[in-house]
Amino acid sequence: MLPSQRREAILTEVRAAAAVSAEALARRFDVSVETIRRDLRALDRLGLLDRVYGGATRPGGRSSEGSFAARSTRNIARKRAIAALAASLIEPEDTVVIDVGTTALEVARALPPGFRGRVLTSSIPAALELSGRDGIELLASGGQVRPGDGACSGAHAEAFFDEFYADKAFLGSGGVHPDAGLTDYYPSEVVVRRTIIAHTAACYVLADSSKLGVIAVHRVCPLDAVTGVITDEEENADAREALAAAGVALLCARPAGGPRPDDPNHREHQRK
Repeated sequence: MLPSQRREAILTEVRAAAAVSAEALARRFDVSVETIRRDLRALDRLGLLDRVYGGATRPGGRSSEGSFAARSTRNIARKRAIAALAASLIEPEDTVVIDVGTTALEVARALPPGFRGRVLTSSIPAALELSGRDGIELLASGGQVRPGDGACSGAHAEAFFDEFYADKAFLGSGGVHPDAGLTDYYPSEVVVRRTIIAHTAACYVLADSSKLGVIAVHRVCPLDAVTGVITDEEENADAREALAAAGVALLCARPAGGPRPDDPNHREHQRK
């Protein structure tokens, strides 16, 4: 079977079963697990399926991003590199907003030990992660909780963020596109995110390279409303180039850590 034929057959399996394991596919097509992983990576880049730990699922599309559990293991090395770069931008006594989502949770985990500022969050997982940290003033928004993700939204969350002015915010994303801007999946959370942006000096979008060039169903804001996009240097160079051409400040995390402090890409671009 040619690779193209095998990949088409893999798509048929995924569509029929909703989720498949790499090991089962390797047995099914009598090839190595590593060959299947290469196939899954190629199909994931094309948006034809979503790679998850151990296999793949049907793609979420513009209306759905998949479960928190599945997203927590997807592109995890990239997300941790992005989180480390995001955390390097935080000053010891900043007031910081940590948004909802799997990469935002990694930012909470990456906060440096010397941080003694204030954290505002609408993410229950992020709040739980930071609840045992000494020296941090932690405030959770409350509101209506979305099952699975532990994301808070609604009027209560909007009113909470309306009462603060933060130094930096780290925003989750469903997609980042040069024309469509920052987009996401849940309208009630979109409204909360807009309030955060309006009340923060520097807002950074967290988006691993798989989200660049993607358009989710609800628009949050144009990209000139945020300070920059923190991403990685993995695939999707065309999308990065399109965003850079549109004037978006891209901060790219590197596998061995973030850029050096004297690297121009590491500078903080304050919004006017």
